[in-house]
Amino acid sequence: MECPTSRKAKFLVTVGVSQGLDLAMRVLLNPGDEVLVPEPSYVSYKPCVELAGGTAVPVQTGAEDDFRVSVSKLESLTTSRAKAILLGYPSNPTGATMPRAAMQELVDFARDRGMYIVSDEIYDRLVYEDEHVCVASLPGARERTITLNGFSKAYAMTGWRIAYACAPASILTQMMKVHSYTMLCAPITGQVAAIEALKNGESSVQDMVSQYKQRRRLIVGGLNQIGLTCHLPKGAFYAFPSIRSTGLSSEEFC
Repeated sequence: MECPTSRKAKFLVTVGVSQGLDLAMRVLLNPGDEVLVPEPSYVSYKPCVELAGGTAVPVQTGAEDDFRVSVSKLESLTTSRAKAILLGYPSNPTGATMPRAAMQELVDFARDRGMYIVSDEIYDRLVYEDEHVCVASLPGARERTITLNGFSKAYAMTGWRIAYACAPASILTQMMKVHSYTMLCAPITGQVAAIEALKNGESSVQDMVSQYKQRRRLIVGGLNQIGLTCHLPKGAFYAFPSIRSTGLSSEEFC
């Protein structure tokens, strides 16, 4: 595979995307640096920022905007301490995706303010209506983007803990230092399985995406029918219904 970030960039095989995210935060952040994190988001995003000494700044999104983050929301929350934007599209848990034009606006925003972008693209193959936009492929993104991806979703290798980070060589070199002295390496058996998946797994991926595309309409239709408003996810494999109609709190509903 050719790394989309830079000709001088490297791949670093990590123990899942979570380790890649941890490495990225540890390398990028100084104490007190801020990371803009669109919400709702994956449960590990905020803790990884905080464990690295940074401050996670939530950027709220909702069903009214298809859970997509906008530059206008970022502008109101960006301070002189803002170091990076942490993106996760297609999204866990909302199933949201970002169109190319909207993602380019985010890249331009980060470039103009000298910020990095950390892009978790673990669900890149699970897109049902729009194309997936690799952030690092957009103009102005290559020199400031850390791309995180892995094999657990597209190739059903959850638990094998095989993923990778791709970034400019200057960043990857520092991530490699932390990786080498904490994890040593990702499991070799998992790496061999990942190579096999890349070589011969495409038909299985396509079949899985086709099935998920049908299932999402079934489950979302059912949720809406019983009164739990739910937007149709355009990526990943999550349905994210609203429980406001029940009058219950989240804990009571569960």
